[in-house]
Amino acid sequence: MHKARLRAASAALLALTALSAPTPAAQADDAAPDAAPVAVSVNARAGLAAVPQTGIGSNHAIWDTTLGADDTADRLKDAGVKLLRYPGGSYSDIYHWADHTAPGGYVAPNTDFDTFMRGVRRTGAQAMVTANYGTGTAEEAAAWVRHANVTKGYGVKYWEIGNENYGNGHYGSAWEADNHADKSPAEYARHVVAYADAMKAADPSIKIGAVLTTPANWPDGIVAGGDAGTWNKVVLSIAGPKIDFVILHWYPGAFDKAAQVTDMIQLTRQQIAAGAGPGSERIGIAMTEFNTGTSSGGTTTQPGALAAADAYATLLANGVFSVDWWNVHNGIGTVSQVEGHTDYGDFGLLSSGTCTSAGDVCEPALNTPFAPYYALQMMSRFARPGDQFVRVATDQPKVAAHAARRPNGDLAVLLINTSSDTSYPVAIGYTGLTPAAGAPSVLTHTNGAAAITSSTAGSATSQTLPPLSMTTIVVRPAGSQAGLPGAPGQPVASNVTDKTATVSWPAASAGTRPIAKYEVYRNDSGVSEQLGESRGTSLAVGNLKPGTRYTVNVIARDSGGGVSWASPPLTFTTGTPATSSCSVRLTNQTDWGSGYVGAIDITNNGAPVSGWTLDFDWPRPWQSLGSGWSAVWTQEGSHVKVVNEPTGGALPTGGSATIGFVGNYSGPNVLPAVFTLNGTVCTTR
Repeated sequence: MHKARLRAASAALLALTALSAPTPAAQADDAAPDAAPVAVSVNARAGLAAVPQTGIGSNHAIWDTTLGADDTADRLKDAGVKLLRYPGGSYSDIYHWADHTAPGGYVAPNTDFDTFMRGVRRTGAQAMVTANYGTGTAEEAAAWVRHANVTKGYGVKYWEIGNENYGNGHYGSAWEADNHADKSPAEYARHVVAYADAMKAADPSIKIGAVLTTPANWPDGIVAGGDAGTWNKVVLSIAGPKIDFVILHWYPGAFDKAAQVTDMIQLTRQQIAAGAGPGSERIGIAMTEFNTGTSSGGTTTQPGALAAADAYATLLANGVFSVDWWNVHNGIGTVSQVEGHTDYGDFGLLSSGTCTSAGDVCEPALNTPFAPYYALQMMSRFARPGDQFVRVATDQPKVAAHAARRPNGDLAVLLINTSSDTSYPVAIGYTGLTPAAGAPSVLTHTNGAAAITSSTAGSATSQTLPPLSMTTIVVRPAGSQAGLPGAPGQPVASNVTDKTATVSWPAASAGTRPIAKYEVYRNDSGVSEQLGESRGTSLAVGNLKPGTRYTVNVIARDSGGGVSWASPPLTFTTGTPATSSCSVRLTNQTDWGSGYVGAIDITNNGAPVSGWTLDFDWPRPWQSLGSGWSAVWTQEGSHVKVVNEPTGGALPTGGSATIGFVGNYSGPNVLPAVFTLNGTVCTTR
């Protein structure tokens, strides 16, 4: 979080005032459906990530006078918060734990580390501590580890090295304190190595995290003068062997960005694999600051809550092990009216009870939950540690859906209606699960509600979603779930070509009957496509498409037809032909975070041609062509066609041409991977 925001928040928190409780907002009218049924497809065979113990998190800050208060901890516990981060955003890089000071900032009473840990324990959470990189030392951080885990026995597992250290001025903007003369990513990475060595010498069991830039968020993609690559490339290449997780921060600034999460996390994993090398799969991903953070309002009202629930579910389903809301308390900001309610422009989960500087608007009483609080509470009741997310699809953009399978076989389905004025009936279909008859348990939170309501209503296949609502239904399976085989282990892919791959997996444990075979499914949205089956623990898969990302799961089927849970997901991307009559190389030459200059080198490996046409597609809807040169460029929808200039069409055998373009993007920038020259798929180099 930028320090400017922290200063404003800390100033507001100095004036905490106890106010009378607000009048409860009117509950949303449970009107009759006024829209066609939305088709929701739940695919219990399409397993995604398991729900982590630390998934639901939040940030605490040393400028918050209520950090150590019992009622604050009790509120967080009731929301299901399982991880608390300390000492608070950019304050981390000015904070000295031993004397509890932050030169240049405000430190509130009763916010020292031991007080924080008492609150963590009362909440029933784990702690994540950010060591001071900007103005601290490795020795200071190691002493903190000794105090926490050796002297006090707190068992703090997760330790970050610094906070948003790319904001130290190296790329132009500066909000993060950094006393190092060298502010490059290489210098940061060298210190991460030193910190990791010193801190693990104090307690070898801890996990060390390094700061990365988030794909498509500044300064991701930018290479500063004198650097060997982007921040992420340099940090991972040096510090990769020493770290256990990486740190992302995300303030999307809009309510419709959850669709970008899968690419965001996949690109991060690719960067980790490329930078950290062999064994990098052990490195986890934590989103240690997240807030919907819109300038148009909605931070304390229902649109922000709906976006929060959607983002939390999507991030965790993609394997992020903690998503930490910014912040527990933050302070009043720009006040507006959003969907019939006052939005206080406050980034906190709970009210700080503060007023505007003019005193004309005051927040509700201290620790009153804002709408995003109920999003975290709904998430903790929907997806519990040890559950497994499964894939869901809907045919209505205003309705988002997520699902998680529980160890006892129950299935929880979270339905989010973002429409301001339409109640949507939903028709829910299931693959890989037959729901029991009868009404399911239903949890609902509507616009302006001061609590999540519980009821038994509708059916497993039919519900009605009020406008601006979150609804969770818990569906029980029909028939007995006893004696089924265990889930196969984590699959891996090998021998991946443009059209084939070999998928292998650890064997499943048998239930009451022997395992007869394994089935491999490709999972796309709510639909499963069986790629094949095997009596062993590997399968050669064919008929794949070049340059395509595949996510597959394996299930075990026993001799009586009983089916296991899905394995953890495997994602791999096919390549392009090893040999072709043409080859293409795309390079990102200069990137500025929302666009880039690309160069495409085309080589003709076949017979001479007198004219050529190159075709490719943008992988994502947030990508587009800005301009192009050295050829005639056109775009229709996501498709780009490039035709040689009138005088530059001849390509002899072995001949080449270089063309260039400006590509624009407003989300994770997955580069085009498949190119055709005169209709032939080229080898992409």
